[in-house]
Amino acid sequence: MTEDSQQPATPAKGGVVTSVEQLLRKRGMYEIYLDHGEEAALTVHEDILVRYKLLKGTVLSAAAVDDILQAGERHQAYTLALAYLGVKARTSMEIERYLRRREVAEERIAPVVERLIREQLVDDEDYARRFAGDRMRLQQKGSRRIQQELIQRGVAKTVAAAAVEGLDSEQEQQGAIRAAAKKWPYLKGEQRDRKRKLMMFLLRRGYPHPIVRQAIAAVLEEDNMAEEGQMLDN
Repeated sequence: MTEDSQQPATPAKGGVVTSVEQLLRKRGMYEIYLDHGEEAALTVHEDILVRYKLLKGTVLSAAAVDDILQAGERHQAYTLALAYLGVKARTSMEIERYLRRREVAEERIAPVVERLIREQLVDDEDYARRFAGDRMRLQQKGSRRIQQELIQRGVAKTVAAAAVEGLDSEQEQQGAIRAAAKKWPYLKGEQRDRKRKLMMFLLRRGYPHPIVRQAIAAVLEEDNMAEEGQMLDN
């Protein structure tokens, strides 16, 4: 993990700020030099620089240096989470898993997630509702499959269940019929085998049994009507 404050190999040591230099290769980052060494004692983000008033001549105790280092780690973890959220909406658990993959210290993760929730940047209930609606409308997935996917993304079971319960049952039925109608022409074998294959297909997509039965009945009715029409044409 890249730190907003560079942790020294030795314990934090106080001193007087002798120089503050902006890093050209890292936007918003500054090196802080103290009077006890030629190398930068701290590398901090500009937010940390302003918060702690790190100006030339500022006297820092060892405790203050340690506090700045800790603040830098928290800021970096928060920045990583914001970048991850910038791609698309995430659940709180997805944020936690991502920060662990980035080797953020475990004690930093929960405070970052709590801050994102306070700032309304992470909202599992809103995420679940939007996710459920999109999956049903755009991918023609059933409520059971959607609920499983939400839980896999770290949404609490009660929240996932509530999101699924809020879905339009008629919309789910129509989605199942469309999925079945699209799949039916590609199934091979006798009608009994085709029906069995279609049932398994719809169940795998997460549609409940009653909706599956109605979808299959609708497809068979449409198929029979098409066959009768062909016979009349001939």
